[in-house]
Amino acid sequence: MKGLQQIVSTIESLNEQVGRAVSWLATLLVAVVVYDVFTRYFLQSSMVWVQELKWHLFALMFLLGAAYTYKHDKHVRVDVLYSRFTPKQKALVNFAGNIFFLLPFSFLIMWSSWDFVLNSFMIGETSPDPGGLPARYILKAAIPIGFLLLLLQGVAVLIKSWLILFGPNMTREEQKSA
Repeated sequence: MKGLQQIVSTIESLNEQVGRAVSWLATLLVAVVVYDVFTRYFLQSSMVWVQELKWHLFALMFLLGAAYTYKHDKHVRVDVLYSRFTPKQKALVNFAGNIFFLLPFSFLIMWSSWDFVLNSFMIGETSPDPGGLPARYILKAAIPIGFLLLLLQGVAVLIKSWLILFGPNMTREEQKSA
């Protein structure tokens, strides 16, 4: 049991650190939007790289922050029934959802995006628009990285659910932290 809890702790620590780092991209995104609005409406000037930077930052926040969001149980969920479930029922739903949906989907996205990202790196892909951002391959690399982090968090949730369902008699405090 200690080994499983250590795996969960390691995964969650990684996703916590990545999530906290990625959260700063929101501040940067706000600054870029303010800059864009100022230059567009007051200086009557707009630059392609600023437009692209906005969606690059948003994509990075979404892709790299998904695992952090899942870790903190702040993801979108229709919980009309889930909110009324016991901890064991919730663990069963989380276990099944991870096994049948999250883990296979994350693996599929990582596997199917690999050539997409590799080709982008090999050609040194940049923006097709004049004045656009260079190194588009960095943004594309966030796809498999983000889904790897999400897959790892899914494994952590799977282990925690397993421990709640089949572990030794755990106290309520341990179940909440698991």
